[in-house]
Amino acid sequence: MQHDARAHPPLPSPPHRTGLKVAGCGGHDSGPDRLRAHRRPLGPRPGAGCYARRNSMTAPTDVPIAPDARLHVATHGSAAEPGATGRAGAKAILLGEHAVVYGRPAIAIPVRALGVEAHARPADDRGHLASTLYHGPIAQAPDRLGVTLTAMRAALAAAGRPGAALDIAIESSIPAERGLGSSAAVSAAVIEAVLGACGFTADDETMHELIQTAERAAHGAPSGLDARTVRARKAVWFDRGRIEPVSVGDDLVFVIADTGVRGRTREAVAAVADRREHDPRGVESALDELGELATALRGDVSTADRDAIGRAMSRAHELLNGLGVGDPALDHLVRAAMAGGALGAKLTGGGRGGCVLALARDTASAEELGGRLTRAGAAAVWTTTVEGVA
Repeated sequence: MQHDARAHPPLPSPPHRTGLKVAGCGGHDSGPDRLRAHRRPLGPRPGAGCYARRNSMTAPTDVPIAPDARLHVATHGSAAEPGATGRAGAKAILLGEHAVVYGRPAIAIPVRALGVEAHARPADDRGHLASTLYHGPIAQAPDRLGVTLTAMRAALAAAGRPGAALDIAIESSIPAERGLGSSAAVSAAVIEAVLGACGFTADDETMHELIQTAERAAHGAPSGLDARTVRARKAVWFDRGRIEPVSVGDDLVFVIADTGVRGRTREAVAAVADRREHDPRGVESALDELGELATALRGDVSTADRDAIGRAMSRAHELLNGLGVGDPALDHLVRAAMAGGALGAKLTGGGRGGCVLALARDTASAEELGGRLTRAGAAAVWTTTVEGVA
């Protein structure tokens, strides 16, 4: 569904009682989904805010619940078009997938060519969801949209409006289940939009916690790397939950190629855990080497040593294959990338399908490399540049 891409001013926040804490904020849903019957699809209620319906016979209806204290009241503009927009981008892991789950560092880059936009506004009745995967009442949304619904409910709980009815429209160019952070990006955009529609913005840590709530529905035990990177503007260093910007010595041009095979992150994570249980020494050795590669790579990125970066990427692919998260389609595109002049290539993301990340010498060679990967059977190809210091 198409909608206005411009950010709409958020609705005013209704007054709330001080001293109350939001139930479910930052970790779980606050209760059952109490969405009201739908009458007018995507129809805003002029001047409406987001209120929680109470089922108690004695409690008044439409009583606002106190929001999380870390939320901030948004700057209000015109209320002519109630609602708010949230945005997030794709990400690619340069080095460190799977190792990051076991306390080793990782480096990830934003992928500006791909992104998500979500728009939320109050509904007259039972709220609707419009996306490429589903268009209809939120209460009837299929299980595959559980991450999106978890994100919405977590944001409403944080805003002190559990059960409030919203209409949400989502547009995304990030392919799902390809290791590019689609679930985290959709969650981030939806959370930002829902909070904005309720008149709030969140600080970085609160946003991270809310995104992680949704990510757990997708991946079980996410490291937090995706949740951090989909909102980043630059390459990031991630180490045990701590994030830092990575200095980039010169523009680095990457080509991302989609195998067309859906990645199986949960399966891959479980496979590494199982292998670690049966061969702890071998797996720990591989994880240690991946951590050492990431540490060295940070210095190579800071000097834009493309040859060293490429070698580290290719070695990481070998190690990830050894951990059991590879896939024949990934190996095929890695070989095609190297034959096409890539300085290095590897799977990116959870593995067992998904995408390949290849480093090109420059923009011109990236175009040639993209053509080579397309001819090799890539379902889609994107080029992204990580900008160096001016």
